[in-house]
Amino acid sequence: MRTPRRVSIVEVGPRDGLQNERSPITTADKIAFVDRLSDAGHAVIEVSAFVSPKWVPQMADATEVFAGITRRPGVRYSALVPNQAGLARAVAAGVSEIAIFAAASETFSRRNINQSIDDSLRAYAAVTADALAAGLKVRGYLSTCFGCPYEGEVAPAQVAAIARRVLDLGVFEVAISDTIGVAHPGQVPRVLDAVTAGVPLEQLALHFHDTRGTALANVLAGLDYGVTTFDSSAGGLGGCPFAPGAAGNLATEDLLYMLDGLGVETGVDIAQVSAASREIEARLDHRLPSRYIQATR
Repeated sequence: MRTPRRVSIVEVGPRDGLQNERSPITTADKIAFVDRLSDAGHAVIEVSAFVSPKWVPQMADATEVFAGITRRPGVRYSALVPNQAGLARAVAAGVSEIAIFAAASETFSRRNINQSIDDSLRAYAAVTADALAAGLKVRGYLSTCFGCPYEGEVAPAQVAAIARRVLDLGVFEVAISDTIGVAHPGQVPRVLDAVTAGVPLEQLALHFHDTRGTALANVLAGLDYGVTTFDSSAGGLGGCPFAPGAAGNLATEDLLYMLDGLGVETGVDIAQVSAASREIEARLDHRLPSRYIQATR
């Protein structure tokens, strides 16, 4: 397959990036971060999550963030929603697109959301049906597609089976996710071969973490396969609590730098994303890992 001329980037920094931050980030700073990412040309931004403040306190102000952002025409502003209570809050906040999250490994599903895979999919079936009835679009995440912190390797056939079940819920896209950053370029086509036997390639996205520095190489493997949607996080914000020392999500700047060099269009301005990352970094208690940000100081 040949490299696509244009790809879509799903910016997950405001949600997946900030949700594990130890120090509170103000609502105003979150709003400004989203607005800067909108100004940079992002067409899809995951803004927040309507989850229990007890478990994810950083996302407690999801309603206020959605109320404060400047919504640009043509930009999709989404939110993670784990259940029907979260969906009700999202609808009330005027959210038009949500994401649900399942796992490809049984142990991770039980440890992460305290549900078996089967139970989680039954719950998400109700959430998705209600969301679609309310006119919302629904995206699906599938975690641990390249490895599980508890079970180790996850068979591509298992990933394919669960991905198909997630798609059958009514989602428009499934993000095949490397939750703990263990994927390598040799794995990517093997997993995609299995998944695309039951899920159309155009309904797949890839979500990589950069724990071992292989995220960009994995994106290249995905590009060669024909994938045209990739998740990334401004500045490399985020990480997985089950992977100590993980470098976090693939940095949007690093992804853009590579895609720009390859002549792949995204519509996103790397300088403006870098500026947004530096602004939010000033509100954190640590430095961001993106090589591009550090190089442009």
